[in-house]
Amino acid sequence: MNQTEQIFCNGPIVTLEEGPAPQAVLVRGERVAALGTREELEAMAPKAIRRDLAGRALLPAFLDAHSHITAVAATLDLCALGDAASPEEAVRRMAAFRRERGIPAGEWVVGFGYDHNVFPGKRHPTRGKLDQALPDNPALMTHASGHMGVVNTRALTCLGLSRDTPDPAGGRLGRDGAGELTGYLEEAAFLSAAGQVPGPSPAKALANLERAQDLYLSHGVTLAQDGRTGRKEDQLLSTLAAREGLRLEVVGYADLQNVPELAGRPPVGRYRVGGYKIFLDGSPQGRTAWMREPYLGGEAGYRGYPVHPDEAVEGAVERALREGRQLLAHCNGDAAAGQFLRACRQAQERAGRPVRTIRPVLIHAQTVTGEQLQQAAELGVIPSFFAAHTWYWGDVHLENLGAERGGRVSPAGTAAALGIPFTLHQDAPVLAPDPLESVWCAVCRRTRKGVPLAREERISPREALRAVTRYAAYQYGIEDQRGRIAPGQRADFALLSADPTAVEPEAIRSIRVEETIRAGETVYRT
Repeated sequence: MNQTEQIFCNGPIVTLEEGPAPQAVLVRGERVAALGTREELEAMAPKAIRRDLAGRALLPAFLDAHSHITAVAATLDLCALGDAASPEEAVRRMAAFRRERGIPAGEWVVGFGYDHNVFPGKRHPTRGKLDQALPDNPALMTHASGHMGVVNTRALTCLGLSRDTPDPAGGRLGRDGAGELTGYLEEAAFLSAAGQVPGPSPAKALANLERAQDLYLSHGVTLAQDGRTGRKEDQLLSTLAAREGLRLEVVGYADLQNVPELAGRPPVGRYRVGGYKIFLDGSPQGRTAWMREPYLGGEAGYRGYPVHPDEAVEGAVERALREGRQLLAHCNGDAAAGQFLRACRQAQERAGRPVRTIRPVLIHAQTVTGEQLQQAAELGVIPSFFAAHTWYWGDVHLENLGAERGGRVSPAGTAAALGIPFTLHQDAPVLAPDPLESVWCAVCRRTRKGVPLAREERISPREALRAVTRYAAYQYGIEDQRGRIAPGQRADFALLSADPTAVEPEAIRSIRVEETIRAGETVYRT
């Protein structure tokens, strides 16, 4: 066990506690032992190693409130489409990727990260263009949201999809005016297809997972989430954990619909299963999130759609409450959020036990209303906001939802006013697992085109930092161990190039993580 004594000093120390900041921090082994002046702590530990911050800021390490670390690992070997400017460019990249990797005929070519919202006319790539570029390979292009994608004709054949295939519950197959499949797949249809694409070898998958954890550590994160864990993901994480290859902690959430038994598996090293995960709707930028009022433009009256009927969601909450397991519910649209909140209230009335005891989480909560946040506060439901939507898709939300609804996405200001311990997340691999970017977005709330979004929903840098440290620790039920710099807390720190609470809000985005410390030991350094 690490028994080293260290004194951190000579830089701003952002404890995220109330009261004045200390001048120095004493760490004994894996824990914070004391705060005070440098002289006081040196008297307490005269042989301690002095860690000169040299003006850098010391903060609690960041805790990832929601992402998919195994999916991040899986994307590392795929064709990168994130900065493609058109469907044609995305397709050209797929063809070049096949040539560069020497992928033989008949094997899958897979790309990740295109965003049709930045393409001219907001057009998705088409099956026909993919057929021309990759006539001899089944091909899949995944949208940045992870909720939809496009395949070519060979892929449709491999997947057993034809014009006679019905739309699955909670998903759609794209069709032209004659009923033929266009290759576009949405929600359940896409997830089913993606699950059939062959993955890397076990050795390669483990190597990719190690690369993925390095990415999280480089952003100051010492606890990552696997937000939808199936058998394959569980096997991968438990294997690396058993080999003591995990240098951060990972909390998985069992896919309740398919592998609920995983919630009962015992922890392995730094990997544990924290509860269940369910999906209740889709993506707002993809217009599949389930809304109470229609989207603007497109099909008249279209509001997106739910994944499950009310009784199924009520059953999921009741099961989690009965078993005492946390439940995470993906809810982007306000109709989906309403369905989950009603299910939580119904479940606690039937069980006679407060639902807050399992700390349920409303994942994304993009368009949740003020009234719904009040209900969440009463029930003890934790909203976890994907605040970076304001920058990356804020302009799209204004177009799809109008100024009022679109401008109020990720309403962290309302949650803060209600005293709710909300969290912020990046939903990696949708975006990089960079909590500082979440902080910047929640503080500044502007779109790529420079449009300010609902200024009253802005929060202070200190409150935003709490959302990725203290409140995230509360979400995981580890607030007595993590999320602050205080005596008894674990010595998990992020050393930043500047103090986010002491710079102009716009400058937060330029701050960099220079070192990540877990249990008193450096696990990443620039």
